Amino acid sequence: MDTGKERLIPINIVDEMKSSYIDYSMSVIVSRALPDVRDGLKPVHRRVLYGMNELGVFYNKKHLKSARIVGDVLGKYHPHGDSAVYDTMVRMVQPWSLRYPLVNGQGNFGSPDGDNAAAMRYTEAKLEKISDEILTDLDKETVDFQNNFDDTLKEPTVLPTKIPLLLINGSAGIAVGMATNMAPHNLSESIDAICAYLDNREITIDALMQYIKAPDFPTGGVIYGYEGVKDAFHTGRGRIVLRGRASFEEIGNRNAIVITELPYQVGIDDLTKRLAELVKEGKLEGISDIKNETTKKNGVRIVIKLKQDAIPNVVLNLLYKHTALQTSFSVNNIALVNGRPEQLNLKDLIHHFVYHRLDVVTRRTEFELKKARDRAHILEGFMKVIATQDTLDKAIAIIRHSENPQVAREGLMVEFELSEIQAQAILDLRLARLTGMELDKIRAVSYTHL
Repeated sequence: MDTGKERLIPINIVDEMKSSYIDYSMSVIVSRALPDVRDGLKPVHRRVLYGMNELGVFYNKKHLKSARIVGDVLGKYHPHGDSAVYDTMVRMVQPWSLRYPLVNGQGNFGSPDGDNAAAMRYTEAKLEKISDEILTDLDKETVDFQNNFDDTLKEPTVLPTKIPLLLINGSAGIAVGMATNMAPHNLSESIDAICAYLDNREITIDALMQYIKAPDFPTGGVIYGYEGVKDAFHTGRGRIVLRGRASFEEIGNRNAIVITELPYQVGIDDLTKRLAELVKEGKLEGISDIKNETTKKNGVRIVIKLKQDAIPNVVLNLLYKHTALQTSFSVNNIALVNGRPEQLNLKDLIHHFVYHRLDVVTRRTEFELKKARDRAHILEGFMKVIATQDTLDKAIAIIRHSENPQVAREGLMVEFELSEIQAQAILDLRLARLTGMELDKIRAVSYTHL
């Protein structure tokens, strides 16, 4: 319908909703919820690390106010809410959330009980030492860069990590129509498995499991049963049962159950409150007292004193049955492979990381080779000019009698058969480099390169 001023085009609402929802879901899958299989990071994690790298807050520098870091990441790379960036950075600090924290925090960054971190204006942060190995060689054309949201800056599409982050730290995220929940693993075991894969590309998953025995959760605990671990390693999906670590002690004249490790993502306060409720409701018999003796220095210690006639093993089994002292972790290894979500087993995860490193090392070598060739080209020009005192005097005379740098450059190019780059390098030489000792140094370097 043409109204003169505007043209209205009728669209089928079903088609429009379908198209718009698919666009939205793909945006969530690719740009928010799922990690890239190569560096194991979601865009927000990658941007926080890259933003901190650009700010220069390395592990051997002083901490920087969190609000400054968050503001920089928001303004340059991640146009979303400040809480999205700060919450991400907080989790990267917490040793009970990540097996290997990537950011070093100073101030209140929360607790394993679920206490929130202090506001970003009160906390400070810098990169952990391990993050150096994630960001190294960024300046050597090892990865592709893309425009940021307003096309004013460039940001990496992936980081050239030396560390298999997806294996050692895992990942969790809910997208549209799919979710990922990847378990963390031990770094040493992961490296051993990668070395075994490099030695034999046909290695089986069962053979890799000789190196990576099972997931390694940051809060400890005990994996109860091995079938879930096998399923996760072989198929990328599996249900792993986790139990807190408990032992029996005699305190005074009473038996007690002492809990020193909790399953992943179980809070101490939540557990003790649930225990108290169950005792009050009469569902947990044989318990006379519950004490939380956890300290920062000594770690988790929950003491459950038993009644005189209680049988410790029976009470412990009731704890496993009725409380979060036994829980489960549902592994679902979904990550982006070439921009598409895929279910990955253990060998797939190692394979994609190894080929990412191969690409990074190849590109770094090509970059360094190009730099070396460029340097050798310039040194060839130096040698033509400083070969003898006569050639050097001739070059100085050409420069002195030229009207401007352009004429001098052209004169050098004609006289010594130099390229424009070589001639410009001669013009850029400082006079101090023309002393006898400095000339000897240039000649020595040139002979080494050529």
